[in-house]
Amino acid sequence: MHTLALFLVLAAPADSQFNGRWNITVPGEQRARAWWLEVSGAGTADLKGKFVGAPGGQMDVIEDLTISNGELRFSFLRRFRGRDPNQPPQRGVYTAGLVKDQLEGLFTVEGQAPVKWFGKHAPVITEKDDGAWREAKPIALFNGKNLTGWRPIVPGRELGWEVKDGILTTPGGANNLASEQKFWNFALHVEFRIHKGSNSGLGLRGRYEVQIMEDYGRPLSTHSNGSIYSRIIPGVNATKPPGEWQTYDIRLVGRQVTVVLNGVKIIDRQEIEGLTAVATDPNEAEPGPLTLQGDHGLVEFRQIVLTPLVKR
Repeated sequence: MHTLALFLVLAAPADSQFNGRWNITVPGEQRARAWWLEVSGAGTADLKGKFVGAPGGQMDVIEDLTISNGELRFSFLRRFRGRDPNQPPQRGVYTAGLVKDQLEGLFTVEGQAPVKWFGKHAPVITEKDDGAWREAKPIALFNGKNLTGWRPIVPGRELGWEVKDGILTTPGGANNLASEQKFWNFALHVEFRIHKGSNSGLGLRGRYEVQIMEDYGRPLSTHSNGSIYSRIIPGVNATKPPGEWQTYDIRLVGRQVTVVLNGVKIIDRQEIEGLTAVATDPNEAEPGPLTLQGDHGLVEFRQIVLTPLVKR
């Protein structure tokens, strides 16, 4: 074997180094979103992967994942240029290599400029909702008058929200909002109203979406009202009919979440595996904002109260 070829073989990272959960920063992402990737079985015959990222929002099982000569590669066949059913699907290709324990990748679609992305190992978070936490002073994040304390997430995009008669509302197609304050463990009380055919979401720490969905009487799924979007299915459908005011009471400690919808506990201290489509802040070990999704349909809020949880 030539010296150069031998060097390349020795320098290539072991396939097993790709294993794990990766939080992904995408500097060119138009909606300021973070992505997420899980790889398991690298270095064996049982290579598997999951992905949350462009262009959709669900968590997808990767069907064609390969690792060869130090390069991870996978793809999806989708309508990357929009949702027009008349447009044929395209092949979006994701490739990445390891540079000092970080993924450095490229996302390419024919006819579009390549997008760079960077992945870091998701941190280990050991905190649990185990009774060791007490409530601190509640913080009213919405003052009923204006958007003081909130900022738009996507730069240069129209805000699309208004406050009237103590209610924060958007007809849809609005910029998503993030609280200026950031939080770690907390209890959250939200009063909201969703109308027929509409949906929205709450981004906990700007990473994990609790779905807001008009789904009264429908079967449960990972997209149901109260779900952790595309990850955790509620135990029961406790949604009220469209147009009625509803309540969320949510606790987040570490990655452990409890969701009470309209007084019914529908998720009880379940572990969130990683980022969801609403994620804008991939730094899971750090406090993050509360985010409100306004880019879908009509939604209204009239109370948003967050109570930090601190050690007893």
